[in-house]
Amino acid sequence: MTEPAYRLVATDLDGTLLSSAETVSDRTRAALAAATAAGAVHIVVTGRSAPWARPVFDAIGYTGLAVCGQGAQVYDAGADRLLTSMTLDRRTGRLALEKLTAELGRLAVAANQDGLEGTVLARPDYRLTVGGELPVARVGTEDELFAAPISKLYLQHPELDDDALAETARRVVGDLVGVTVAGPGLVELLPLGLSKATGLAVAARRLGLRGADTIAFGDMPNDLPMFRWARYAVAMAGAHQEVRAVADEVTAGNDEDGVAVVLERLYG
Repeated sequence: MTEPAYRLVATDLDGTLLSSAETVSDRTRAALAAATAAGAVHIVVTGRSAPWARPVFDAIGYTGLAVCGQGAQVYDAGADRLLTSMTLDRRTGRLALEKLTAELGRLAVAANQDGLEGTVLARPDYRLTVGGELPVARVGTEDELFAAPISKLYLQHPELDDDALAETARRVVGDLVGVTVAGPGLVELLPLGLSKATGLAVAARRLGLRGADTIAFGDMPNDLPMFRWARYAVAMAGAHQEVRAVADEVTAGNDEDGVAVVLERLYG
């Protein structure tokens, strides 16, 4: 059997593998099946924590390994089991939030609890921007946000756009936490050094694979570390400008089967 062009296919979820309706087309399913039949492995790499990703995986029938929570979790979707989980030190997260509030004024904040049953706790002014029916609990105080272990914090500002908020956060607290933009209204504070690349590297190592074996698909700045780690990087047509700028290739949009367009060329 001929060695596949890439032994690992890593796809972001929202805006990449999923259509706007949060489905995976028959064409994309067939292209992924052809890749796996050729000997490649497909891993979903998403900013969603496992509880937020699980309904999508159930809906699309995904049962493989997944990297969730911006790399914090390696999740076995078929077994519904966390293989790894990393948390954000709550004292560090609280200090970062204090410094940013002193710089920018009041922020809308949410916290992603750790674990398979962890929910997202959000202040009343935080706007949920991810589609679907996702578990969110509204809380009134900062103490409630930090009452249990968390994997990350979400930030929004009443005036700054996502890129400007992330840039300010990197300048003010970049020595304490990682900062990324995962989607509209999703500026995230992470454990320092954590990224989709670090989580994907852990998942790939379990399968005996490396960055040199990998083709990666994505659309937002949180995909940039994964793009740098992979041998070949593909941006979706509607991707953030920073992502398109560094990609080896720009494919069609997620509603035009952009992942399938590339996989069909590589795997038939």
